[in-house]
This record gives sequence, structure tokens and C-alpha cells, in this order.
Amino acid sequence: MNNLSRRHFLRTSGIALSLPWLDIFAADQKSGADKRPPQRLVCVCAPLGLHPDDFFPTESGKDYALPPYLDILREYRNDFTVISGLAHAGMSSSFAHQASASFLTGVPGAGRPGFRNAISLDQLAADHIGTQTRFPSLALSGEGSGGLSWTRTGALIPADNSPSKVFARLFLEGGENEVRDQMRRLEDGRSILDDVSQQANSLRSGLGSEDRDKLDEYLTSVRELEQRMVNDESWAKKPKPKVDVEPPKDITNAADLIGRTRLLFDLTHLALQTDSTRLITIMLAGSSIAPPIKGVTLGHHDLSHHGKDPGKLAQLQIVEQETMKTVRDLLAKLKQSREEGSTMLDNTTVFLGSNLGDGSSHSTKNLPVLLAGGGFRHGQHLPFNPDSPPPLCNLYVNLLQRLGIETDGFGTSIGTLSGLEMKA
Repeated sequence: MNNLSRRHFLRTSGIALSLPWLDIFAADQKSGADKRPPQRLVCVCAPLGLHPDDFFPTESGKDYALPPYLDILREYRNDFTVISGLAHAGMSSSFAHQASASFLTGVPGAGRPGFRNAISLDQLAADHIGTQTRFPSLALSGEGSGGLSWTRTGALIPADNSPSKVFARLFLEGGENEVRDQMRRLEDGRSILDDVSQQANSLRSGLGSEDRDKLDEYLTSVRELEQRMVNDESWAKKPKPKVDVEPPKDITNAADLIGRTRLLFDLTHLALQTDSTRLITIMLAGSSIAPPIKGVTLGHHDLSHHGKDPGKLAQLQIVEQETMKTVRDLLAKLKQSREEGSTMLDNTTVFLGSNLGDGSSHSTKNLPVLLAGGGFRHGQHLPFNPDSPPPLCNLYVNLLQRLGIETDGFGTSIGTLSGLEMKA
């Protein structure tokens, strides 16, 4: 192997190499010729599900009666669509919680031995539009570092659960020394990548076909990261946007899932409003400790596994209604923000869903799906047969196309989701 051990090769490549290749800047962004507001995507996962009886309407079409959770959003009825019956293929109730890994990838078999994930919806989108903003995407979480974003090679991108630190990265300028250190790290990273690329190329002649394929995949990752670093350097030299708000203070109480969600949603609005990013994923919290909500004495996880106990169901409804109020407030902020003759909600698709259709039974069928904004024709309940549903990935094709990405497939999709149309 040209006197290069695998251990040495991996040591010299001690830098994350799975970031996606980023397209060149769009010409109209450079010239400023296109003044249309950009399209954005926010994906939110409620990992313990939403109680189906309180979320799904019983009627289809536009004249459905609002169930309790959607009644909280009644002011925005014509700004969202609720979709029932969808699921990801190949998921099992035995691994229902682990299915969150596939929420934005659609890869079957999450949680099973040998499972290997693939690129998530947001990261595929970042491949195409990520260079147009300082941050190609943001991965956020209400607790822990587990999130929804996965690289092309199926590696989890750790989510940020500290709003104060994310706010600082987005809006606070570092000192002169900090900026200089950042530039030095970028330069050092490129020199490491140059060395790794040369060493990797020297291995090719002695490898079999399977190993060459693996090496080609590795080199592609190197090139992807090089392109990302060039983009990072260009943004490092530009001032960060200024916002007239107080920096958020992190909530240390892990049980305060509503307070934590509000901070993340407020941060989401600021990030989009300043065009710091156009792609955000959010994993909501699901604590096993009783949240500080009046009338609630049990943890959210326990309540979601209610076994149809009336007392637990009553408390679960309180918790999930409070969650839906945070969604309402996010939609309100987006709709109140005007841009180029439209609202930010018109140009931002908010997708709320879950890996669980029913937390109590661990069902991965009939996943709750709420789609708001983004220029779609809304105001309807769009039902599908949960026993033979189209893949949830069909919806993801619609979302990618709305971002201006030319594609006819994603994951297990077999087309776009029928019944979902754009405004004229």
C-alpha cells in the first residue's frame, strides 16, 4: 500500500469528510437581477407523535370540522394542509422510536441490525442551495444532540440544543483574534485535505474494484469539503447580520419542553428573516419528567404511552395543545413578516410530522403531517388509505421541487404526492 498504513491514512484525515458538495452560486444571486424572495424549508419532528383523535379531521376536503389541535391554528386554516394516511415503507412498531432516524431520509428498517441511513431531505436541498447563505442548514434539537439531519454517507449531523450558542454563531461577531483563528483553521484544513487527497490517489493502483469504489467515495467527500471550506472562507470575511433582540437564555430544565420549543422557533424566525439559512430541522423534546404545565403531573413520554387511560389522555392533550400553540405562534411570526409583496410564510414551507402515528401502540402508520405556507394551495384535509399509502417520500419530492430543485425522486418515492397543488 505504498508504505502508507490505514491507521496513518485515517489519522491524517482527522476531519469530517461527509459534508455534501455545494453547487456554484446562482447567477441571479450574484447579479441581484432576481428580486423574488427565496424559498425556505423548516422540518419539525414531534418524536412522541400527536394523538390521532385530536389531530386528524374526520372529514376530507376543505369543509372539515377542526379537531382540537387544529382548532388552535384556526386563524391560519387557509395557510395549512393536514395530511393523513402517510407512512414510510419498511418501518416496524418494534423499532418505532428508532424510526426517527428515517423521518427525513425514508430509509426502511431503522433500528434493525445492519441499518445504514442515507442523506436527509434538508441535506440534499443544501447540496443545491446551501451556498447561498452563511449556513447551508441548521439542525436544532429540544434536548440532546440527536436530530433529523443526515449526511450523504448516512452519518448523523449533531443537532444544536443551545439557543444561546446558535444565536451567537448567527449574529455575534467574534473578536479580531477569533476571526483570525477561524481563517487559520480553514487554511490548515485545506492543507490537510490536499495531503490526504494526494495520499489517497497514490493507493488506487494497488486496490481491487470494491476498494476503489470506496476510495472514490472518500475522495468525493474530500472534494465536497474543500468546496464547503471555500464557501466558509468567503462568509467568514463578511459581517454578520444585526438583530434588535436580546440574546436568548438557555432553559436548563430539561422537562420544560414548551419553553425550549418556543426558543427554537423564535431562533428559526430570526435565522430565516436574516437569510442566515434557508433550511432548518428541529427535533422537539420528549422528556420523561413532568413538564412545568398546569394540570400535568406525568412526563410527556409516559403520557404518550397512555394505554387509553383517560387521566393520561387528558394530560397528554394539555401538553400537545401547548405544543400546537408554539406552532401557531411560529406561523404568526412568519405571516406577519412581509417581503417583496408577500409574507415570509408564503415563501417558507413548514412541515410538522412525526416518526410515530400513535405513541401508545408504537404504530408507524398514519403519521401526523401538517404542511403550512410555501405557496401551496391549503385549507384542506388530504386523506390517503393508511393500509396502502403512498410513501411519505412522495411529499418530499414536492418539497424539493418547491425549493427550485429539479428532481423526480427522493428515497422511496414513486412520484409526487397527488392532491397537493401550488397557488397560481
